[in-house]
Amino acid sequence: MNTMILGMLALVLVAVSVKAQQADAKAAAKALAAYNLDPHASKERLKEAVAAILPDPGGEDLADPKYYILKGEILNTLANQIVVVKQTGLGSLEELPQVDGVAVRAFNAYATAVEKHAQVINSPRYFLQDAIKGLREAQGLLYNFGIYAFEAQDYGSAYLNFSSGLSAHEILKKEGQESVLDDALAMMDQKYLTALAALNNNMTEAARPLFEELYKASYDNAAVYEALYTIHASGEDADLETAYQYLKAGREKYPGEASLLFAEINHFLKLNRLDELIDKLKMAINSEPENLTLYITLGGVYDNLYQRESAAGNSDLASNYFDGALNYYNQSLEKDPNNFDALYSTGTLYYNRAANITIELTEMSEDFSTAGMAKYKAREAEVFAAIDQALPYFQKAESINPNSVETLIALKEIYARKNEPETSNALNERLENLQHGGINETSFFNGF
Repeated sequence: MNTMILGMLALVLVAVSVKAQQADAKAAAKALAAYNLDPHASKERLKEAVAAILPDPGGEDLADPKYYILKGEILNTLANQIVVVKQTGLGSLEELPQVDGVAVRAFNAYATAVEKHAQVINSPRYFLQDAIKGLREAQGLLYNFGIYAFEAQDYGSAYLNFSSGLSAHEILKKEGQESVLDDALAMMDQKYLTALAALNNNMTEAARPLFEELYKASYDNAAVYEALYTIHASGEDADLETAYQYLKAGREKYPGEASLLFAEINHFLKLNRLDELIDKLKMAINSEPENLTLYITLGGVYDNLYQRESAAGNSDLASNYFDGALNYYNQSLEKDPNNFDALYSTGTLYYNRAANITIELTEMSEDFSTAGMAKYKAREAEVFAAIDQALPYFQKAESINPNSVETLIALKEIYARKNEPETSNALNERLENLQHGGINETSFFNGF
């Protein structure tokens, strides 16, 4: 008995829901018709149409194709009006109904209409024709809204719009209909935008197959190769060898593309393959002669090579690398005398030279012969000379950034070596202030 009552109650609820849905659909259709007669004078009618059609009353399973076609038409109309305002500057977006993801929702409505048409026995053919027409219109709107979202750096929304455009194409082709993406180049452009939006939104698995399709199709865009490098070089399953093959192919195809060159530089930096970086960085400097970061990076490569050869005891080669580092640091300072990174790096270069000579002094300290002592004093003088050369660079670096822990450590130790404990202690107090979460409001070497 209870089961029968519940069943009857369910039937009553379904009937009420269907009637409510039909009433809302009629109200929405009437409001849309009124709006279409005079869009400029009846903006409120578009709001009425949107309010009547959203959300779906009674649930999707109770709706017929006609309902979803109407829903798609209303949302397409709204999306069109938004595009007009954005492209012409006429009117105000605030005057229009506010619907998140309007183009995607319009597409979903038409896609559901196609699905419902296939499910309903003897559904009129013109329902499918109306849905197909709406899908084609939605494709253009999805592209526009994808671009708007991309420009606003809302990459998640951009991906939804662009990927919905691809889905619309699949539905149209399944139904044997024409699509705006039938042109091969238009299709590749759409896939590229979809993949790029996905990658920018950290949706690697969504981006990967699209970029791989573009790569296999020889899509003419250097960013495809950089993207595939980034995808394969990142994450827990990073495969640097595979990643570099894409990057290498891109460098061969686009030898003048700076972004690929910089990606290759970062790749070799990551692998610490310093010797191979020199020529690549010189190429980058030729490409962007005002990019100070390149000079400082190349100086750093030479600096690291200097450290390597010094540790190996190859003094001549180490000296050549030292000169190379100093040369590129100086070039960056010629372009910008107040560049903190260049100042700090130059100071560090001289300071490390002093440290390397100090290691030699430890080995020489056991030779008490007259010649040995003379050699020791000569090398010791070189240590203090290197420290004196490092000091003004660190001082100026501190005057630019008084909250650099590394600079304060270097300065504190230099003044301790120079037997100036008062200055060393003052610098140490500033260092401890930073280490305890404070900041130095002014520099110690203010006005240097």
